[in-house]
Amino acid sequence: DVQLQASGGGLVQAGGSLRLSCVVSGFTGFSFDDYAIGWFRQAPGKEREAVSNMNLGLRTTYYADSVKGRFIISSDNAKNTVYLQMNNLKPEDTAVYYCVALMRRGPYYWGIANEYDYWGQGTLVTVSS
Repeated sequence: DVQLQASGGGLVQAGGSLRLSCVVSGFTGFSFDDYAIGWFRQAPGKEREAVSNMNLGLRTTYYADSVKGRFIISSDNAKNTVYLQMNNLKPEDTAVYYCVALMRRGPYYWGIANEYDYWGQGTLVTVSS
């Protein structure tokens, strides 16, 4: 099975930056490009929210309106790693961030949690005001 290892969370002041990493492993018989990798987040007392997604085969990216222009998703295929560069962080970005993956079988709705086959453990991002 595919495993996702997320890291990079921490405490940062508003306006600061963090970079989250998601190392993907265990895709026996398939390649890194066969997947789409995304990030969801969940703040205390709030619903889970889709943040971003990258179709690794088509190299297309998607962002929630709340992070567009501030967050950048990218990948290093040689390292089987997807990154989420988070800039100009705001207190409302505080949440546990989850790396997620789906195998690309055709069109998909990147913002729907049930679309994803695999979830990693979360990494906590705390933005102080």
